[in-house]
Amino acid sequence: MATLEYFDKNVLNKYNTAGPRYTSYPTALSFQEEFTDRDFEFQIKQNATGQSAQHLSLYLHIPFCHSLCYYCGCNKIVTRHKHKADQYLEFLFKEIEHRGKQFANYTVTQIHLGGGTPSFLDKSQLARLMSTLQANFNFNSELEAGIEIDPREIELSYVDDLADVGFNRLSIGVQDINREVQEKINRVQSTEFISQLVARAKVVGFASINLDLIYGLPLQTAETLLQTLEKVVEIDPDRISFFSYAHMPQMFAAQRKIKDEWLPNAHAKFDLLRLGIEYLTTAGYVFIGMDHFAKPSDELSKALESGHLHRNFQGYTPKQHNALLGLGVSSISSIENMYAQNDKDLQSYYKSIDTKKSALVKGLVLNRDDQIRRAVIHSLMCNFQVNKAEISEQFDIQFDDYFEGSISDLSGFASDGLIDISDTHIKIADRGRLLVRNICMSFDQYLTQPAHQMRYSRVI
Repeated sequence: MATLEYFDKNVLNKYNTAGPRYTSYPTALSFQEEFTDRDFEFQIKQNATGQSAQHLSLYLHIPFCHSLCYYCGCNKIVTRHKHKADQYLEFLFKEIEHRGKQFANYTVTQIHLGGGTPSFLDKSQLARLMSTLQANFNFNSELEAGIEIDPREIELSYVDDLADVGFNRLSIGVQDINREVQEKINRVQSTEFISQLVARAKVVGFASINLDLIYGLPLQTAETLLQTLEKVVEIDPDRISFFSYAHMPQMFAAQRKIKDEWLPNAHAKFDLLRLGIEYLTTAGYVFIGMDHFAKPSDELSKALESGHLHRNFQGYTPKQHNALLGLGVSSISSIENMYAQNDKDLQSYYKSIDTKKSALVKGLVLNRDDQIRRAVIHSLMCNFQVNKAEISEQFDIQFDDYFEGSISDLSGFASDGLIDISDTHIKIADRGRLLVRNICMSFDQYLTQPAHQMRYSRVI
């Protein structure tokens, strides 16, 4: 696949509008406060006897960070007081115990700790967390347990600690190795230490190691990004995430510390993206979806090749679990045809857990149209095509009739050579791949609602 196909600057600039990342459909902006714990429990009971009951993924949100990264848009609390994590765990354990009873018929096959900074927790705290989970859920013998870590506030032995308590997958935030860029985003860290962390993780047997990079950061240039890419390939992770910096200071106060004039313009940002894709694919990594790269031997690459790539709130994944339970402040659950989200405010989370053992504040039960559109958007986001016959058979519809309006909306993409619409398929061309979010928006019934306006980042 020629990487040059991705980059017609005129086309990219034409479609470089704001839009969802489609880690879910409908997106979280469509969740409703009328959704209650009773709705959640009803849906769990409805699904517990189905195929989804065989597998459960757990996502646990750890909100604490030692310091503020200016680019970050995550739900976080900046503190250096470790006792706050002990307090948080007390409430999290109550939620775990409550939810564990509801999911007694499920088997946990995946765990992921995100944040914030999950590595804010020390070995003792992590051990308590893992033992509490094991006491309240049924664990598969071949558990995948992943954690995101910040390399600035840990010792090298922390990798050994993670392995000791059961973690076998690791994601490290690198973002950029240039000192000036790091200073502008308030994230100065040692690249050499990151190299040591990855090397040590391989020695102690971690099955997968991912490094996160961001393009479009302040003072970032093609020259500095190339140096970052060279070093990251030298470190040799299994996967690399290459995300676009979404500058939305109207939504995230910390981003106001990043001046507009420090940021690369749209054309320069296109060049950074092109550089990243070309360098990483030339280095032997497979380009996954919009922003992931993996070695050919990795599960993500194999899932892409076989047409079984999936997507959830953590991004692209090789495995589809119809039950994802979110635990902790702000976390989101996705159970079959239901979404549910916990309170984003920590004190409100504590109060709700204390009084009713649940911090659920909103959610959504998908109607039939939601389910049909989700299947189409999922297929486009993951496999860059839709088989009309499969969707028609799955949902007992006539695809072209049902999506007459959406297909009409796609005409501009077709004229620009970004997609091909035939009697049997809608296929995204190589040159349209970076605009898959825009293409999916043609199938999104919620974008005209006021809540969705000005709430998304630009697609590139």
